[in-house]
Amino acid sequence: MIENLEDLIVYVRDNRVLLDADVAAIYGVDTKRVNEAVKNNPDKFPTSYVLTLNDVEFADLRSKFSTAKSAMTRVAPKAFTEKGLYMLATVLKSPQATQATISIVETFAKLRELSRNVQRMTSYLRKLWLQGAVKCLTDTAKSAFEGEPNTPCGSTTETCE
Repeated sequence: MIENLEDLIVYVRDNRVLLDADVAAIYGVDTKRVNEAVKNNPDKFPTSYVLTLNDVEFADLRSKFSTAKSAMTRVAPKAFTEKGLYMLATVLKSPQATQATISIVETFAKLRELSRNVQRMTSYLRKLWLQGAVKCLTDTAKSAFEGEPNTPCGSTTETCE
């Protein structure tokens, strides 16, 4: 289960989260135990750490994923943010919970690094595109000023896009 942890992470309210049933499976406990830990330690789980899915969010997730897992759910599922997962690890203490927490920490770190790399690449590509656009405009203006035929971007084969 821990090998494909990234596949279990979903987005709810612009947060990367793991659903309570998935957290329970990863930690090797019943979902009920995970939710009891939250209920019995409200001071450790502020609303930004654990989100209770509303009916629309729950229906949306149900439509995207297997309904078998959530068919028996009688209460709205909880979704744990990265901070909520760290806090849960302090409450659910077992060797499996410790290993699961390490995997979760590493997975979220990989996702943050991937996100930073995508942002850097986007910025770099935008910069290259702008440099090309400026060169294209400069070459076209120079050709027009010198009275040469319209040769976009300095040649008959290149075009400004």
